[in-house]
Amino acid sequence: MSKNDATEKLDPWRVPVAVAQIPETGLHRDIEADQAIRNAVAETGSLREVSSVLASLDVTPQRGGRFHVTGHVRARIGQTCVVTLEEIESEIEEPIDLIFAPPEQIPQMAALVEEAGESDEETPDPPEPIENGMIDLGRVATDALYLAVDPYPRKPGAVFEPVVEAADPEDHPFAALRALKAAPKKSGSRKPKGK
Repeated sequence: MSKNDATEKLDPWRVPVAVAQIPETGLHRDIEADQAIRNAVAETGSLREVSSVLASLDVTPQRGGRFHVTGHVRARIGQTCVVTLEEIESEIEEPIDLIFAPPEQIPQMAALVEEAGESDEETPDPPEPIENGMIDLGRVATDALYLAVDPYPRKPGAVFEPVVEAADPEDHPFAALRALKAAPKKSGSRKPKGK
């Protein structure tokens, strides 16, 4: 498998946007995955199927070469119920709110996030790196989709009831001791010493 094949496996949906081409007023993109991409997203995410996925995203330039990506991803996915093993469908709508920064700014910004994490205030997420002058909106949407997927999906009303076996009263840690105690003592012809 070549490096490109490995990248395709990790990023089944690619919609790169060159940051140099994003106008000062920002950029809006509505993207929808075709059948081949949905199949790849399902396989990579260990889903039975992805019947639809679309994202609506706004990319807004900020100072320092950073970009703010906001919006949401909507999807309809097929999974298998962990209780009944029946096929189930789920609707997903996940908000997206990310900051992208030039790679050289990431360590400094991550340190600021770490400092903020030590206070009682809500900790912001560290920024994502702008790779090769691009922001991949397909990857942003796919990552948000995977984060929203329930790893243990259940059909509505499905309840896991463990199999309960009646305990054998003779099968417990002290059964051997009880057997020793219950065994009758053998009376022998042994006489006490000295008599």
